[in-house]
Amino acid sequence: MSLLTHVLACLFGMGSWVAINGMWVELPLIVPETPEGWYLPSYLTVIIQMANVGPLVITLMHRFRPGVLSERLVIYSIVALGIVATFLLAFFWRHTVTIEGSLHSAPLLALSFLLSVVDCTSSVTFLPFMMQLRPQYLTTYFVGEGLSGLVPALVALIQGVGVVHCRNATSADAAAGEIAFNATIGSGELQAVYQPATFSAQVFFVFLSAMMAACLVAFVLLNHHPAVARERKNDLYFSGDLASGKREEGLSMHAQTPEQKPMISPLGAGRSSFGRGTYSNLEALFIFVVLAWVNALTNAVLPSVQSYSCLPYGNKAYHLAATVAAVANPVACFIAMFVPIRSLILMGFLAMVGTGFGAYIMAMAALSPCPLLVHSDSGTAVIVLAWVLFVLCLSYVKVIIGVILRDEGHSALVWCGAVVQLGSMVGAVSMFPLVSVYGLFRSGDACNTKCPM
Repeated sequence: MSLLTHVLACLFGMGSWVAINGMWVELPLIVPETPEGWYLPSYLTVIIQMANVGPLVITLMHRFRPGVLSERLVIYSIVALGIVATFLLAFFWRHTVTIEGSLHSAPLLALSFLLSVVDCTSSVTFLPFMMQLRPQYLTTYFVGEGLSGLVPALVALIQGVGVVHCRNATSADAAAGEIAFNATIGSGELQAVYQPATFSAQVFFVFLSAMMAACLVAFVLLNHHPAVARERKNDLYFSGDLASGKREEGLSMHAQTPEQKPMISPLGAGRSSFGRGTYSNLEALFIFVVLAWVNALTNAVLPSVQSYSCLPYGNKAYHLAATVAAVANPVACFIAMFVPIRSLILMGFLAMVGTGFGAYIMAMAALSPCPLLVHSDSGTAVIVLAWVLFVLCLSYVKVIIGVILRDEGHSALVWCGAVVQLGSMVGAVSMFPLVSVYGLFRSGDACNTKCPM
């Protein structure tokens, strides 16, 4: 295998969700300077779901007009759009527009919608593109996809975004440049204040634009570099004069190593018409249900309650859980690279285990601001460990499903991306009213949580 191709596949994968992930980690710095305030995350949640129009169009075109839409051209277009949108965001995110007598961050919201279209559409275009390379590079792509969340988080950590200090509320006002909240708490209690950022949001957005540019360069090289051409499995992927069925057949022609074959295949089970017909209809349904469930949990349900589950244990617990869990994603991809077990039984078992850790996290969020072991170091260790194991288990499941569906052909990967977006959308739509409308979760205060010992 080519090291260059692995690096390019990783950089390509990093461009898939880096823009929206970067937007989320920068929110503590953006929110105080926007008229929407802390309603901005709710607006972004709705905007991201509206952006699913992108993958919907791609999936419908693939289903009803196969071969008409140039996948390579779509990727070039959305990555270029991502570069331009993140660069414009650096200069216009503070600008406001008066709508019906009130100020709104119209440029910020509009550019966020474009970035959401870019990232959502990547799910149904980037994955199928990886069909032209050997199966091992798909796992590297997933490593890059995991890094698309980790790298912006680490940069934001260096920037000092969201770092809070506790100080006595009866002391002098917060130092210049610090953004205080809960300023009206009773005398003698601690007050939480944000630490000033080491560099501005403008610099951060320019960095995101540079990462999208790196993704574009990687994609160009994946298409045209001679070293990658030698790694390409065959040249049928972009052949326009082949029938769809023959193209799928050509794409599936590769040596099956023992670890690439399905681990379970019930005797006598009728083969489905899905992909190459490796799995029965029931098995194919099981794979897609698990895929939707896992992405609903990891992309929407649990992230929406992360602050509720961690902040009662302190600000350090919150940042540690967010950072180490982000590291667990690419680590799971590395494990899948060397241990590519394609057992549906193992996949289901790991999905159940990951769901169990997710249930514990959800329970702690529901008990906020007084979850179990809130005043002990063991409570902090358990919640951080729960987040790490939750992400580790379900990230491994996602990679294994991606590799399984890759062997089923290009069409299977298109549907893989569509189901990923569907699961994420259902999870977000389910959690939005619980968190933002009905207020079923109560925030913990990193400085003033008072609970029975």
